[in-house]
Amino acid sequence: MLGSPLCTGNRSFGAGVGWSFVGSSFIVSNNRSHLPAALRPNLLRWYDRHRRALPWRAEPGISPDPYHVWLSEIMLQQTTVATVKSYFDNFLARWPTVIDLAAASLDDVLHAWQGLGYYSRARNLHRCAGVVAGERDGRFPEHEKDLAKLPGIGDYTAAAIAAIAFGRPVVPVDGNVKRVIARMALVETSGSALKREVQEVVAALADGARPGDFAQALMDLGATVCRPRTPLCTACPWQNGCLARKEGRPERFPVPSPRKTKPVRFGVAFWLRHPDGAFWLRRRPENGLLGGMIEVPSTDWRAETWNTDEAHALAPQASGWRPLDGEVTHTFTHFHLRLSVWAGEAQSDELLDGFWCRPPNLRDHALPTVMKKVVRHALDRSGPWPATQSS
Repeated sequence: MLGSPLCTGNRSFGAGVGWSFVGSSFIVSNNRSHLPAALRPNLLRWYDRHRRALPWRAEPGISPDPYHVWLSEIMLQQTTVATVKSYFDNFLARWPTVIDLAAASLDDVLHAWQGLGYYSRARNLHRCAGVVAGERDGRFPEHEKDLAKLPGIGDYTAAAIAAIAFGRPVVPVDGNVKRVIARMALVETSGSALKREVQEVVAALADGARPGDFAQALMDLGATVCRPRTPLCTACPWQNGCLARKEGRPERFPVPSPRKTKPVRFGVAFWLRHPDGAFWLRRRPENGLLGGMIEVPSTDWRAETWNTDEAHALAPQASGWRPLDGEVTHTFTHFHLRLSVWAGEAQSDELLDGFWCRPPNLRDHALPTVMKKVVRHALDRSGPWPATQSS
């Protein structure tokens, strides 16, 4: 719940969360309709001096390109700004417009996405590009409700695109915005309740000049000043109104959600080698985790370990399979994975699905990080390659 529920006036307003003036400071009240007029201009002045220079961010006075905004927002989901910069530049170099991206093959998009993780984002990116190019003549809708109907665009991303690209009076709520508002208003809830209360506050701040800059200013404030562990409170344009700072404990907010223990899943990956030095790969199903990506064939990933008979029954071919020393570990959002790797020599060129790949050609295929780990593990532990191998 919100701390310090004080109000300095006697006017009656609707229910909600907000600030009112006490001297030069802001105090949380039940008067959301009466927010200090100085909040927006103070933040925008700070932003004009300290805005981050980002590849996808339009320079002052230049209209943002909706394609750039959309592409960056999809890439930034669950990924850091530092990581995204080079990927964004690479995508723009290869596909300068959404129509170009729609014309690309999914394999090319997935390959260019390697290393960003959460590959469903890449599949939805490609699908969304196809819809915008094919059904909307390459133009993104301007309203957040229409944007949210496109593949891969949720409420946050829709609000970000609408505000930044089209000047809609909405404020997207990401982790940075949650942190800023939770500290300013001393929001003591966590999880979905925190998000709801922060959305109530920012809804009252949405109207006003330069909505796109205001949204980006809030993000920048959280990323560069109102940092998680070492906030630079004296550099903050809202320092006089921050209740967490007044209490001397800004680092405590937002209140973290209780940690959930991630379960462990187990699997067996099959490293099948051909006498000519190639190894067997296949494409994962389009739906589900790592959908459409290329993998070293494996069993399902489940809560119980696999015994020898179970693994042999699921191997891509009868072979003299032998387990390699050690295992491959990888952590996904919701679970830890432990993979045993078994090596075998191919008895036949004929297999149900997949293809042979020689090591020099591996870079041509979209392997997720966990499968790159499997390949490295197998190369290190499966013994020398046949003398017939060539580049």
